[in-house]
Amino acid sequence: MSDQTTQPEAPLSLTPGERVIPSWNEPLAAAATRPIGGPLGEHAAVGRHWFWSPQRVGLLLACLALLLSWFGKASCIQQYTDDSGTHQLDWRAGRPFVAMCYSDIVPLYSSERLNDPDTFPYVTSWTEDAGTAKETTRYMEYPVATGLFQWINAKLTEAWLSVAEAGWLPGALPVAVYFNISALWLALAWLVTVWATGRSLKRRPWDAALVAISPLALVHVFTNFDAIATAFTATALLAWARRRPEVAGFLLGLGAAAKLYPLFLLIPLFFLCLRAGKVRQWALTAGLAAATFVVVNVPFALAAPTGWWEFFRLNTMRPMDPDSLYNVISHLSGWAGFDGKLTAGQTPVVLNTVVAVLFLAACAGIGYVALKAPRRPRLGQLAFLVVAAFLLTNKVWSPQYSLWLVPLAVLAIPRWRLLLGWMILDAFVWAPRMMYYLGVDNKGLPEDWFLGAVVVRDLAVVGLCALVIREIYQPRRDPVRAAGDDDPIGGFLDGAPDPADRRSASLSASSRAAEPSKAAGPPSG
Repeated sequence: MSDQTTQPEAPLSLTPGERVIPSWNEPLAAAATRPIGGPLGEHAAVGRHWFWSPQRVGLLLACLALLLSWFGKASCIQQYTDDSGTHQLDWRAGRPFVAMCYSDIVPLYSSERLNDPDTFPYVTSWTEDAGTAKETTRYMEYPVATGLFQWINAKLTEAWLSVAEAGWLPGALPVAVYFNISALWLALAWLVTVWATGRSLKRRPWDAALVAISPLALVHVFTNFDAIATAFTATALLAWARRRPEVAGFLLGLGAAAKLYPLFLLIPLFFLCLRAGKVRQWALTAGLAAATFVVVNVPFALAAPTGWWEFFRLNTMRPMDPDSLYNVISHLSGWAGFDGKLTAGQTPVVLNTVVAVLFLAACAGIGYVALKAPRRPRLGQLAFLVVAAFLLTNKVWSPQYSLWLVPLAVLAIPRWRLLLGWMILDAFVWAPRMMYYLGVDNKGLPEDWFLGAVVVRDLAVVGLCALVIREIYQPRRDPVRAAGDDDPIGGFLDGAPDPADRRSASLSASSRAAEPSKAAGPPSG
């Protein structure tokens, strides 16, 4: 018989008595409720309000956080009038770094030639460092879905400015309009991330508030375009939780077309499905994810292969970034790196190989944990471990990449004080980063301060990984399982028989059966 018939689908909602109440078991939540009357009362009516629910409260909190985030970046789209009477973007005197409002969205508008109405991603090229030894032909450097997202926003900017010239809309610098249009869609993507995470939590819907008010979201939702990928990832996990593997695969494929990391979730999913005997469901998800990724990418790969390959080419050629552990070791020890000193345009072949080997080794270790742990781990736990392993072993950890971890961390380790502490720490790295980029000559910070913050952040993530592994091997310490759930986002895995559990139960039964015979003494002759 099929798995669907042997395992009834879990209910999508729970009664009020089955919910986890944060103000009862989270000291931070209890303290936060004091100004409004304190923790929830024993006889309070839960789940009966006609409008307010944990989901809607979380979305409201996210809207407030996104508003603050926009104000934090708005300083970088202010303008001034130069001596010739022309309006210019006010980035004088290192404003993006001093005000800490820097966003890639602003410079990319011109550097990716999005301000030119005749360009199209991956088809249009331009020359950098013309006439020098570093002369290079460049194309759009982002994956297809993200590149098209930028181009569509540029076209919307053109339309806005055309209407503004007719007096129907307020006018502004094109780059400011472009930033605000992009920010609107990214804010919606983060709201989708919050919504999908909240819908995946079952007994713990209030944990979505950690995604909504995350300090990392405050700092980085508008730093780049990663909220697109987090939205696809969160909705894919929700689809898997609802036992819709085909929808999950489709969404993971779209997410991978925007940022490759959503495909990494197929790794822990494979190990868990292998252990539970659900490989067919995994194959459907993986197959549709690959098919979706191919369908989105193939037209561009065929029509403009050089431009389409630019994203992969640049990532291959990138050296170790300032915020990677490799650079920390290099700076502190004077080590020249695995490839020694590289010339312009030279590919760090050895570094790329080491990064790939370390990540694969980490995945193999996570697979061992998935298959050999006394009880089958939760999907959220292993998904967090895989993405964290990628960031820790990678040669690049751009600051907005930390957004990838936020919903996964809430699913893996729903401990409010711990997660907010890590998020604050990770978000704080932005300050020494900006001061380092400002430069010592401009009263910025030396590199050592920035690298010290990077090390502390990485150690914090390693600590979270260690806690996840501890709770995998000691499920009684896992808040999710202590509340009575097996695997809220597990879908077909949630409540599925576990061969390891059956072996443990069989051994225990055998031991209990053997005890009376031992007590009876030796058999008589």
